[in-house]
Amino acid sequence: MVEPPAAVRGRPPSTTRGAIADVAIELFVRDGFESTTVDAVARAAGIRRRTVFRYFPSKNDLVWGEFSLHLDRFRLALEATPRDLPVMVCVRAAVLEFNDWGADEDVLRARMTLITTVPALQAHSTLRYAEWRRVVAEFTAARVGVDPDDHGPETVGHIALGIALAAYRCWVDAGGELLALIDRGFALASAGCADEMLGARVFRGSR
Repeated sequence: MVEPPAAVRGRPPSTTRGAIADVAIELFVRDGFESTTVDAVARAAGIRRRTVFRYFPSKNDLVWGEFSLHLDRFRLALEATPRDLPVMVCVRAAVLEFNDWGADEDVLRARMTLITTVPALQAHSTLRYAEWRRVVAEFTAARVGVDPDDHGPETVGHIALGIALAAYRCWVDAGGELLALIDRGFALASAGCADEMLGARVFRGSR
């Protein structure tokens, strides 16, 4: 019987999605994303290589950690907002909650530093960003009574993501407070996003 790989000295084996991702991010930051192999992550986590791939389809996915769980929480935060508030006010509150990591903010900073600076991760992030935007679009559509693929909900999804990405970039490059940057971004963008405009259907001409 082959013995499992030894964990890093003093570290218990990491067998949850979040714990494995934390180990991976620590190695990526210390040794570089391209230089760190999945085998190295498995050794550091005290698990087998195949266990890593049971949780994560690829090395790129390790950086995103429990992204699906975070999306579920984001969706719940949106749904919990009062129905009498404008859509952009609700999205603003939910995006701030989504990015409020409290004592674990350093983990988020490390993750976003990797995502915004490593070319391979920048390309891969397109898929994750689309999932995130879809959550916003579906919420917006439900509130104003249109289809999620209509122009209004799609626009809100892109605006919200753009605000978050601009805040991440400034936060990673220059520091400051992430939530303050996000809040300022919404203050700059929200004035032109009244609910009656979001629900308007755009004329689709014949092709």
